[in-house]
Amino acid sequence: VREIEHLDFVGAVEWLAGKAGVSLHYTERNEGEGRKRRAKLVTVMQQAVDWYHERLLSSADAGAARRYLRERGLDGDVVREYRIGWAPDAWDELCRALRLNEDDARETGLGFRNSRNRLQDTFRGRVLFPISDPQGDPVSFGGRILPGNDDPRNHGKYKNTPETPLYHKSKVLYGLDRSKSHIVSADTAVVCEGYTDVIGFARSGVPLAVATCGTALTDEHVRLLRRYAKRLVLAFDADGAGQAAAERFYQWERDHDLEVAVADLPPGRDPADVAQSEPERLKQAVDGATPFLRFRLDRAFAAADLATPEGRARMAERAMTIVAEHPLDLVRDQYLMDVASRCRLDPERLRPTLDKAIAAAGEASRRAAAAPAKPKPSEPDRAEPRPWDDGPPPAGWEEHGPGPDGRPGPNGAPRTPTWRDDGTAGPALEVLRHAVHNRDEVERWLRVELFRNPTHQATLGSLAAAATVREAIDAAPPDAADLLARLAVDEPTSEPFDAVRRLGTEVARAEVTGLRLGAASHDDPGAVLAESAFLGHLVDDLRGPDTSMTALDRLLAWLNQRVGDGG
Repeated sequence: VREIEHLDFVGAVEWLAGKAGVSLHYTERNEGEGRKRRAKLVTVMQQAVDWYHERLLSSADAGAARRYLRERGLDGDVVREYRIGWAPDAWDELCRALRLNEDDARETGLGFRNSRNRLQDTFRGRVLFPISDPQGDPVSFGGRILPGNDDPRNHGKYKNTPETPLYHKSKVLYGLDRSKSHIVSADTAVVCEGYTDVIGFARSGVPLAVATCGTALTDEHVRLLRRYAKRLVLAFDADGAGQAAAERFYQWERDHDLEVAVADLPPGRDPADVAQSEPERLKQAVDGATPFLRFRLDRAFAAADLATPEGRARMAERAMTIVAEHPLDLVRDQYLMDVASRCRLDPERLRPTLDKAIAAAGEASRRAAAAPAKPKPSEPDRAEPRPWDDGPPPAGWEEHGPGPDGRPGPNGAPRTPTWRDDGTAGPALEVLRHAVHNRDEVERWLRVELFRNPTHQATLGSLAAAATVREAIDAAPPDAADLLARLAVDEPTSEPFDAVRRLGTEVARAEVTGLRLGAASHDDPGAVLAESAFLGHLVDDLRGPDTSMTALDRLLAWLNQRVGDGG
């Protein structure tokens, strides 16, 4: 079982125990309690899978969802095989049907406590694809809104379960539980972008496909797939991210001893569409997959003008820039010969161009590595402790004006702290990165109350009003458009919820300081102190993994009330 299912010893014992109906007892109490809790959450998730699936099959309100799936070529047999479901467009039907308590709803990602202090379903009005871990346990859902649904309260074409104890999107791949044995046999895994793409490959006789869950392919994904195969075939537009993608793919080839190739798909068509009209074409696309560098060069040559000497010279220079991205000399040398032949040039005339491109790429990398960190402003002396003295101060805090005690700072400098978000760093920018790359993961907390920088607010508004990042850039004001363009090529470096939690902590601490500074001149100092204490408790709760989500919801409700009150 360990060998076939790719499990560790404990996982194999649990697998066998589940098949045989044997109860296990653990020698370590904490381990036993943790595994019991996980088993309980998996049971809740399985109940949700069954409830949503039955709703799709039999409920009157799922008629439009059934029509949509039939139009995509997913008939009743496919729906039953993949346990596809329907989340009704209601606030809390699942939570009430399964009688979920707040802990189970939060730790499975099926529900959350809303601003009205009611338990609410995470998914509403969406076709749901259950996502399982490699052992087949359901851990999350991917939800697709029906075309034409313009409800502003339920925006976003796709929505995924937020990060939970069961589900970490950077480590889970849709379809791996079904395809892993086939992947091992073929020594090849096909990586797609969508759930229906995976289903399309399987129905076309290529049961090797997996899909990322609303995020880019990560190193954790690659490390997981390397347990099953040495060859990855990318069934999406792998050239879209350009050189940044190339560096990752070549790094994976070196670090994990694997081959990265690109499927030969018809331009402009995704695998799900090809599966409906030309299912045999998908098998050909995988069999004919080309190494990534070859794919990039072919794409560049297809767009080049090779009819003139000038066009061939420009293409040769462009090709050498692409070839220079590869880290191995022997590989670069072979592609140089190929480019020289296609451009009708002497290979030796191309070598200086390649050497120049390699040197330029190396110099760019060195500059990036040697760039000094942005210096932090010096901190003035102060008589009173600030609320963040047990941790780093919020980004953007400055000292100006006389302090509460009337004393100036050093050398007569002003001392009153106020919050100025200059928009260049900090958790607000990281949350916006996630809004661009992992919108479903942070959408619940994309509220203007958490953002104080005007450009950030404009960026948030542009994203909310657009279906894609490209549309948001086109419609945004100049500053917000520039920021969106930078964010689109600057991937997040943190987990989505961690970034939101840090932003909430920063905002809460800022509000505490503002309240304390204004307490002396307020009509009701006691009320100010009570609100400060409330926010202080929220800061504490934001540190705890079990209390942070509820604390964020309470903070947003408090901020929203202050805005409504003119605060």
